[in-house]
Parts: sequence; structure tokens; C-alpha cells
Amino acid sequence: MIRSDDPIRSGRDRQIRAVMASMVGSSIEWYDFFLYGTAAALVFPKLFFSADGANASLIESFTTIFIGFLARPIGAAVFGHIGDKLGRRITMVSTLSLMGVSTLLIGLLPTQASWGAAAGYSLVLLRFLQGLGVGGDWGGSVLMALETHSGKRQGLVASLAHMGVPIGFVLSIGANRLCSALTGADYLADGWRYPFVAGAVLLAVGLVIRLRAEETPAFAAMVAERRVPDAPVMAAIRGNWREILLSALIRPGEQASFYILSTFVVFYGANDLGLGRDFILNAVLAAALVSTLTLPFFGWLSDVAGRRRVYLAGALGMTLFAFPFFGLLDTRQPALVVLGVVLALVIHDMMYGPQAAFIAESFPARIRCSGASLGYQCASIIAGGPAPLVSIWLYVHFHSGYAVAAYLAAMGLVSAVAGLFLGRSRTAAQTQQAFALPPLTIDPEFTR
Repeated sequence: MIRSDDPIRSGRDRQIRAVMASMVGSSIEWYDFFLYGTAAALVFPKLFFSADGANASLIESFTTIFIGFLARPIGAAVFGHIGDKLGRRITMVSTLSLMGVSTLLIGLLPTQASWGAAAGYSLVLLRFLQGLGVGGDWGGSVLMALETHSGKRQGLVASLAHMGVPIGFVLSIGANRLCSALTGADYLADGWRYPFVAGAVLLAVGLVIRLRAEETPAFAAMVAERRVPDAPVMAAIRGNWREILLSALIRPGEQASFYILSTFVVFYGANDLGLGRDFILNAVLAAALVSTLTLPFFGWLSDVAGRRRVYLAGALGMTLFAFPFFGLLDTRQPALVVLGVVLALVIHDMMYGPQAAFIAESFPARIRCSGASLGYQCASIIAGGPAPLVSIWLYVHFHSGYAVAAYLAAMGLVSAVAGLFLGRSRTAAQTQQAFALPPLTIDPEFTR
């Protein structure tokens, strides 16, 4: 019989709580973040912006998406500092709270008809706060799972932290579909608000789960040994600028593809292809459900075949699939459209599955939250943030989805080239040592 104070059982329970805190909390944050993307494509151009012409209003709305991405590196720096100074746990709780409150306020925000231009400015501010929250969450969430894990499946465990993306995506699309069905013609009046307000309930659930998680043994050991840096962000920039740069540059093929799929394709399919809002949202929902299986699979595969091999296969795959993807969309045949959307997200997962471990393993523990977060979130400025806006501009200018395909293919090539170099300076032994857990007998003061 295993006693409750058995160290093996205690360690296993701690690992489970860490993964749950990482995955569930991230799911809620990404639910909030994706709600905005869908609303920016379908709702906000009509309710918060009054530029001349539908295209101009849409570009204004998609520009606010970029504001959220612009805030993400700032959130990475602020909460990366907190994560390396005060711990991964407090970072996760703080970022989830910021994201949840911002999302609730968006759901309660008066429109332009009531507040005039102030409504649009307020929306921009709340989107910026959302960006701070999601920008700061990644480092704490991924490291909570990775640094508590004692096995050899770092790629699989880190990919579970990334599971929050497809789960949050499914929840956000499901909530929008449900509210659209229930409110019908009133969706633009009030129906779009309900999923945002519901985020407050999810926030409470996420906080309960995250508050139950313990601090990671790696950070607790650094505190016990007085190895916590005074200025972790500056230390990361000075000592690991190359890793930060490469971590950002491996992401364009993954990040641009995802936000083209979740924003531009929703607009493109619903409006220009005449497939309807509900159909294209269902297609993306089906792809996100498949992603809950393929994402951890590719994380596991990176443990077996190597991070770089799997990542390069995904980056090159996205480059080669970009034009066939839009070819499938342009058939307007429902089965082929769904096939294209699903395949695009599967190829995306070939990069996103190994990505968390690939990036985190490139940084030493004492500045890992700052360095990895900065690298991961700086990609938001060059890839994720501009992607919806660039896609709309290319489509409006060239009147063809294939112009967007060329952009997507180029982003895949950037990721492939950067993936050739990230982590080259670290040996397998150094990586294993960096994630080796200290003994379980840690002063409770540092894990409380």
C-alpha cells in the first residue's frame, strides 16, 4: 500500500497538478484571446468602427488584433521577470486574472452608437491588456509543466501546455456557434457579448486550479541556493540574445498560418466564398478538434525523432501546402474546404507540438522564463500580429487568396531556416542536465 507521504506518489501528484494548471489555465486564456479574433472578423467592424467602406472598417478592426500582439512581448518581459524572480506559479495566476478581467470588460463595452469614438479606443486598450496577459502566460505555463516533469518525454509534456490553444479555440468557436444559434438575428445586438461574459466563470475555475499548483522544483532550488538573478530580462538579452532571436524566427510559419486560419480564413470563407459564417466556423472547429490529438502526437514524436527533424518537416510542409490550401478553399466544395482547413492545422501542429520544448531547452534555468518568453512572444510582432492585417491587405490589393498563400509560404521558409540553427550550441547532456529535477526534499517555504 502506498502511503500519502510516499515521495514517488507525491512527485507524481505534483506533476499532474502542474500539467493541469498549465493546460486548463492556458485553455481559458486562449478562449478569451480567440473570442476577440472571431469578433474582429464578424462583429467589431460593424459595431466599433465607422471608416469609409466595409474594407476600411475591416482593416481597422484587424489592426486592433495587431495591438494585442504588440503587447505580447511587453507582457513577456514583465511577467518573464516576475517568473524568474518570484516564481512560475505567481506568473500563471497573475496573467490569467489580467486576461479574464479584460475579456469580461470587452463583453460589457458599449458600442460606437453609444460612446462614439471612445468605444473603439476602449476596445483597443482592452485588447492591449489581453495581449499583456497572454504574452506573459506562456513562459509560466510551459515551465510549470516542463520543470516539474521528471521523465524523458519533455516534448510531450511541453506540448500538453500548448494544448490550451486548440482547446481554447474549440471553446471559443463552440460558444460563438451556440450564441449565434440561440440569438439568431440578435447576434450582432447582444449575442456576441455572451461568450465574453462567460469568460468570468471560466476565470474562477482556472484560478482555483492554478492556485493548487506548487512552485516548480527548479525555481525552488534556485531560491534555496540564492541563484535568482537581479535582472533576468537583461541577463537573458546580454547572454542569450542569439537564442532569443532564433526562437522568434522559428515561429513565423507556425504563427502566421494559425492566425490566417483563425481570422482571415473565417472572413474569406464566410463572405467572399459564400460558404456562410456557420459553415466556416464549423470547419475550423473540426480542425481544432483534430489538433487536440495531433499536437501531443508531434510533441511525443519530437522526443523520438528529435525536435529539429519534426519542426523542419512542419515548416517545409507549410511552405509546400500554402498554395494547395487556398486551392482547396477556392473549390467552394464543403468536403474539400474542410479537408484543407484540417490539413493546414495538422501541418501547423508539426511545428507547434515540439515548439515549447525546442525553445525552452535553449535557455538556462535562471533566466529561462525571461529568455524563452521573449523569444516566443517577439514573433508576435513579425508574424502573428501582422498576419491577419497583411492577409487582408494582400487580398484587397490583389483580389486573390493566392497572394496570401505566397505570404504563408514565405513565412514557412523563414521558420525552416531558423530551425536549422536553434539549439545547435547545446549538447544533449546539457539539455538533460538543465531539466534534471533536484531532490524532492525542498524547504516547504519555497514551494508553498
